[in-house]
Amino acid sequence: MEKTKNGLPENAYRPLKPGEKYVPFTPASFTGPEVTWRSVGWGLLLAAIFTASAAYLGLKIGQVFEAAIPIAIIAVGLTGVYSRKNTILENVIIQSIGAASGMIVAGAIFTIPALYIIPGLATNFWQIFLASLFGGFLGIVFIIPLRRYFVAEQHGLLPFPEATAINEVLVTGEKGGSQAKTLVFAAVIGGIYDFLIATFGMWAEVISTRVVPIGAKIADKAKIIFKVNAGAAVMGLGYIIGLRYAAIIVAGSFVSWLVLIPAVWYFGAHLNLQLLPGNVPVSSMTVEQIFSSYIRHIGIGGIAAAGIIGIIKNIKIIVSAFSLGFKQIFSGVKSGSAEERTDKDIPMSIVIFVIVLTSIAILLFVRASVVDTWYIAIIALLLTVIISFLFTTVAARAIAIVGVNPVSGMTLMTLILSSIILVKVGLHGPSGMVSALIIGTIVCTALSSAGAFITDLKVGYWLGATPFNQERFKFLGILVSALFVGGVILLLQNVYGFVKTPEHPNPLAAPQGNAMAAILNVVFATSSVPWGLYLAGVFMALTMEMIGVAPLAFALGMYLPMELNTPILIGGIIAYLVEKSTKDEALSKARKDKGTLIASGFIAGGALMGVVSAILAYFFEDKLNTGIAELEISGYHIGMIISILMFTFLCIFLFKYAKSAKVEE
Repeated sequence: MEKTKNGLPENAYRPLKPGEKYVPFTPASFTGPEVTWRSVGWGLLLAAIFTASAAYLGLKIGQVFEAAIPIAIIAVGLTGVYSRKNTILENVIIQSIGAASGMIVAGAIFTIPALYIIPGLATNFWQIFLASLFGGFLGIVFIIPLRRYFVAEQHGLLPFPEATAINEVLVTGEKGGSQAKTLVFAAVIGGIYDFLIATFGMWAEVISTRVVPIGAKIADKAKIIFKVNAGAAVMGLGYIIGLRYAAIIVAGSFVSWLVLIPAVWYFGAHLNLQLLPGNVPVSSMTVEQIFSSYIRHIGIGGIAAAGIIGIIKNIKIIVSAFSLGFKQIFSGVKSGSAEERTDKDIPMSIVIFVIVLTSIAILLFVRASVVDTWYIAIIALLLTVIISFLFTTVAARAIAIVGVNPVSGMTLMTLILSSIILVKVGLHGPSGMVSALIIGTIVCTALSSAGAFITDLKVGYWLGATPFNQERFKFLGILVSALFVGGVILLLQNVYGFVKTPEHPNPLAAPQGNAMAAILNVVFATSSVPWGLYLAGVFMALTMEMIGVAPLAFALGMYLPMELNTPILIGGIIAYLVEKSTKDEALSKARKDKGTLIASGFIAGGALMGVVSAILAYFFEDKLNTGIAELEISGYHIGMIISILMFTFLCIFLFKYAKSAKVEE
């Protein structure tokens, strides 16, 4: 098998040819250390530390940093602590267990604070802990049957941008040499670049056509605007995603921002309308308000429809996986005896057993601590399990395509659906809101876990880890993270609070929790749900499927802010230009691979410095900000002008540095 200089097989990132097989970095015959006290112990310690810090900073400043890449960097750094170096598979286990922190935090802080924000509601440690634990377990067991499909059958077809960055960090840390120097250099450049923006405000993070007076006038009068996030990490994601998916994502964004927003404003303003769910007349709305009030709901509908389309297309895989499990249960068939180490999962019989056991635990939990009747408890259980199952493939595919898991949109849809159904079956008032939020917490955590875990499994597939080990110890990481997130949220509520009161004059921001609380108040008070907008998204997704365009990628583009999508396209264009910069096939591949390493460095540096920036933002608030990013002179945004120059320099750097690759590298 031909390998690159860093040791990865030549076909690590491209689709396999007919009859071709991917042989991982560490072959299936490897029998060295993987699951050790060292790897499990460090993984659990990092899970605890990052759970506490991510929950704290996420609720304080509304910024949820991604833990998986910093943990991978720490795992590589720990290699030199011991006389025996860590094997790369030990580092995979450290990263996989530690990354449970991000899964659990994303699920909890999006929903739990709403229980304190809505007057008359409250929660306790056991509700937070058990909702997070059960949600994490559901996400893992629902994704295990789909592992082979996503990581093996779709090899090279789905870009897995975040997994690629983690993979490059672990491999270059193992092999060292010029590859490691390239990664570290790119991480330093990307990290310093993003750090100067986030911490000191040296230039604007988002560039828009408001940079000049005529652009600002068009944005205000015609509601047409173009935005670009000038961050290194986001552009690096675009390079790894590639031009094909980047173009589909940005096409969805262009439909939202350049077609639908101007159209909504035109009709709304000229007919003097105030349309629900907006709370002010359309004529007085900004571009951003029209997007968040109306257009984003179309994207949510599209994501939901794309998920159902994905379920229908993958139904054979899902049915065969669970059929195998039932055969193992009822016929006593043993699993895994003839499987290669690198293709061995937890037996499907055990997966089904865990699903049943977790479902029973959720039923007892909801009945004992949330609702008063078994009838409503069963309804709540069905809602939780069915929605989690349906959206699992959405979360996994979203992470595989764009590296962003739209859990907020899917949780919003979950809250709306569960709230309406609970109201219909007779649950009203505080108990109904608590039930909806607990269901939302379990589902949100399940989707966050499923999306993040498919990243871990893809890294393991590339590097030759044992899926069985990743899967069983992920449960342990989730247990530790769920324990810590419950304690941290209660501590923050007692010390700071989430609502301004005489006892808590400076409450935590908890922006996602406030958004969920607002949705619940609207649904339970008025049952005003923008079904027409969701339906428009459904038909948009169906249209994309009919013309052969990936509906989830398009819907994600519609849902995500434009400034996060456009740099993905720019990164994809750079990847295309690097690949086409020579007609020599070997040289073209060498340049593309070096660009992937640089882009991974940008992502790793941006993620690591994002943690540092968040910590500094907490301790110093805005005292470090220079104010240059917001500087405006005679209608010209100086911060944006500087940002255009710096971002252009960064793009040229990526292109030129990637082109410097040689075939022997």
